[in-house]
Amino acid sequence: MQHTKIGFIGGGNMAASLIGGLIADGTTPSQIRVADPVTERARSLQQQFAIQLAASNTALVAESDVVVLAVKPQVLREVCQQIAAAAADKHPLIISVAAGIRIGDIDRWLGDDNAIVRTMPNTPALVQCGATALYANGRVDGRQREIAERIMRAVGLTQWLENEPLMDAVTALSGSGPAYLFLVIEALEQAGCKLGLSAESSRVLALQTAFGAAKMALESSESSEELRRRVTSPGGTTERAIGVLEEGDLRGLFERALTAARDRAQELAEELGNA
Repeated sequence: MQHTKIGFIGGGNMAASLIGGLIADGTTPSQIRVADPVTERARSLQQQFAIQLAASNTALVAESDVVVLAVKPQVLREVCQQIAAAAADKHPLIISVAAGIRIGDIDRWLGDDNAIVRTMPNTPALVQCGATALYANGRVDGRQREIAERIMRAVGLTQWLENEPLMDAVTALSGSGPAYLFLVIEALEQAGCKLGLSAESSRVLALQTAFGAAKMALESSESSEELRRRVTSPGGTTERAIGVLEEGDLRGLFERALTAARDRAQELAEELGNA
């Protein structure tokens, strides 16, 4: 990727995080350019990272080997149609981070015959701790897959999907997942306060416990089930608490929640694709 020119259309938080991660990973600022209709936002990125600014979206495409579409889903169609002619001339790798937009729709808006990778990062990518799923269409070659993976790996771990419909399940699990875990942390904080802890103590203990448990799970070769079993001593406090959660059908609640999120992701894909 030493000489690969990477262009970002959209200079919001996700673009900023990806740019920062790429530069920290060894990509030189001269390889990166950005175009954003909000001039102040683009200039802020230029000042922060010493990257290049493009005069327009079409100029950026003409200058880039890889184009990252880092815009809101609602404006992606307009952006694609705007850069279609430039993309047909340059044939860059297109990477979309716009949630819910299917590759077929992106390709149709661009005029077909494009190498496209669709990604689904989550908000922890903003602190380089993201989880991103990727799916490539048949026009993406091996080198382009490596480039796409490296770009998204700059903000966390990556997972390739075998078929695009699984992206809706990813949206339900990791895309929306941070909100579920924030809710769990919130519930732990509130429960700790009701047991007599101060709000600050309850908050810090809940946050560090969530962080530590996730770190243990990521660094262990054991399954989450086995890790839970190891800290659940027979007849102990954890076993009593787990019993209450199981009686409340916690697993069933999460299954229904993720199914609802998956179904809504499918609905939004249809709505956005036909907009």
